[in-house]
Amino acid sequence: MDDKMVKHGHKITINNRNSGLITGVIDVLSFDADEVVLETELGMLSIKGLDLHVNRLSVEKGEVDIDGEIESVIYSNQNMYNKSGGSLLGRLFR
Repeated sequence: MDDKMVKHGHKITINNRNSGLITGVIDVLSFDADEVVLETELGMLSIKGLDLHVNRLSVEKGEVDIDGEIESVIYSNQNMYNKSGGSLLGRLFR
């Protein structure tokens, strides 16, 4: 692992490909009905599917609940998105 230390641990639980709980989330970079992009303690995580919804976001706990038809879960060590504008949550609460 690079210079990041795992603080709370990272875990993905997917139930019947239609709901999921993700822990170890640092930031929500983007979300829409087709894709949710998260920054986790272990890298970038892209969840693709149909009719995806973010039901619950707990920044303090680093948890995200999603539902919808989950088609793929893809990790990347690279930052795919330009963070110069700040996080999605930071932009929402300016």
